[in-house]
Amino acid sequence: MEKTTNIAKMAEWKNFGTPDEVRKFPKGKIELVTVGGATIGRGIFEPGWHWADSVQPIVNTHSCEAPHFQFHVSGILRVKMDDGTEFDCKPGDISMLPPGHDAWTVGDEPAVVIDFQGMVDYAKHL
Repeated sequence: MEKTTNIAKMAEWKNFGTPDEVRKFPKGKIELVTVGGATIGRGIFEPGWHWADSVQPIVNTHSCEAPHFQFHVSGILRVKMDDGTEFDCKPGDISMLPPGHDAWTVGDEPAVVIDFQGMVDYAKHL
């Protein structure tokens, strides 16, 4: 007779109020939580934040090489792709950004995003 194994499934939940990791950089930070093996990041980009000034010196790449799949919670994030395409992401928007972009906060409100892809190594000192 074949033996079967019953693997119990367990619910898991976390809160950005107590993230697993926080990475700070000039005028911004990301908070990371890992749930079910997936790492989700909350990016908080203060007014005046610009990837080229804030994160580029940490990662030393021409543009952001992290892919992003994001839900935009608040504020406005302007994105400029390496091909010159430029657009604003606003609250309620969902964006999929491939590697090869720059971004900055527009206005006087922080831009807050929830990123389901690409934050594992974002702004990580190598």
